[in-house]
Amino acid sequence: MTTVEIVSFGFGHGAPPEAHLTLDLRQHFRDPHVNPALRYMTAEDRAVRQAVLGTAGVRPLLRASVRAVQAFAAGPSGGRIVVAVGCVGGRHRSATVAHCLARRLRRRGLEVELRHRDLWRPVLERAV
Repeated sequence: MTTVEIVSFGFGHGAPPEAHLTLDLRQHFRDPHVNPALRYMTAEDRAVRQAVLGTAGVRPLLRASVRAVQAFAAGPSGGRIVVAVGCVGGRHRSATVAHCLARRLRRRGLEVELRHRDLWRPVLERAV
C-alpha cells in the first residue's frame, strides 16, 4: 500500500522539505497572521482553521491536491509519496491545509502520516 507523508512547514524557518508535491500557500491565500486575534494561535485553534478554510480558493486547492496525490499513487512505481505544504511561519495556513488534506486522503483509503515541522516554533514577527 502506498503511504502518503504530509509535512506542513514555514518557509521562514528554513528550506522546504524534499517532496513530490509542494504547495506554497504564501502568495495566494490570506494569512491569518495579519489578524492580531489569530497571530499567536495555531491550526489547532478552531478560529484559525475557520479563517483558513474560509479563504477563497483553499477548498478547490484541497480537491486538486487530493487528485494529484491519487495520480502519484496510481503510477507504476508505488512507494512513498511526500507532500510538503508551506506558508511563512508554518502555524496557520500550512498546518490547516495539511491536516485537511490528510483527512481527505484517509477517507479515500490511503495510509497517511502527518507531521507539522514548525507548528510550535515562535511566531515570526513581521510587518503586516
